Amino acid sequence: MPKYWMITNRNAEDSGLGNDRTEELSFYTAERGALTNLKTWTRRTAAEFRAALIADVEKFPVFPETEHERQKHVTVFVHGYNNVWEEAAARYKQITDDLYSGPTGLGICVLFTWPSNGKTAQYLADRVDARASGPALAKIFNTLFEHAMLMQQKAADGSMQCKAKVSVIAHSMGNWVLQNALYYTWERNNKPLLVSLINQCVMVAADVDNDLFSAGEMVSTGRAEGIANLCYRITALYSGRDSVLGVSAGLKHFGKRRLGRSGLEDDPTPPDNVWDFDCSSLFPANERNIHSAYFFTAKTQRVMRAVLQGHDRLIIEREFAT
Repeated sequence: MPKYWMITNRNAEDSGLGNDRTEELSFYTAERGALTNLKTWTRRTAAEFRAALIADVEKFPVFPETEHERQKHVTVFVHGYNNVWEEAAARYKQITDDLYSGPTGLGICVLFTWPSNGKTAQYLADRVDARASGPALAKIFNTLFEHAMLMQQKAADGSMQCKAKVSVIAHSMGNWVLQNALYYTWERNNKPLLVSLINQCVMVAADVDNDLFSAGEMVSTGRAEGIANLCYRITALYSGRDSVLGVSAGLKHFGKRRLGRSGLEDDPTPPDNVWDFDCSSLFPANERNIHSAYFFTAKTQRVMRAVLQGHDRLIIEREFAT
């Protein structure tokens, strides 16, 4: 049974996955081993990958609605910029091992790795790749949307019970990939309202404008509409100590702060299903790599787990207030 799952629009090379985009998606699974070595992975067809994933989800336990926090997840993890695929695979393995494995594991995590160039100096080139990778990730969400609609129909007629929630963790510029992907999915499916494809969307150190949700409760033509309308709840984890996003803001020159550094813009009020959480006090005082520390700091790992499990935002804020 696979433990690790990967979907990519990177080109395949003898030494691993490259930094060029491909038109077609590639699918891989692995049971164990060094995920930074492509030989550890087994390449699958799209049909094989989907069948294996559905088979694993079928093994998830069923919980009553009053215990929805215990329900398992199928989570898509989208990494940020300045990541060669080996770095993305290593981060993904750490997230899977820490949050999705063992008796208290959250379920299944799937890596979507896009062709980030792996160099800080190529920030703008990565930004182009991130936007261009939106349609590739949208293909995954389109398939999930179709499957979710089918499962909702079966749940409504009583022939099947829901066993898994769909969630997303996006890091840094991976949120720009996600923003574009969900916009395409929203458009393709005739802009469905009141349909939650994604239960919990966790935007970690998001390298996007902090006025992303400035339309508030109104439906607009902006690219944030896909995220706002296809996600049940969106949580932006941010820290003013994130020096990487300070550089990002300087490169853009658009007069807007980064969501992952400053939190949501207060005026106008964002949609009710969108909130932010300042993680600055959760990191050690001497932590230098705040931009990535969310994933290996025990306290922020606990925040992410609580968010994904669907605990109320006020409960999360009170628990971590100190």
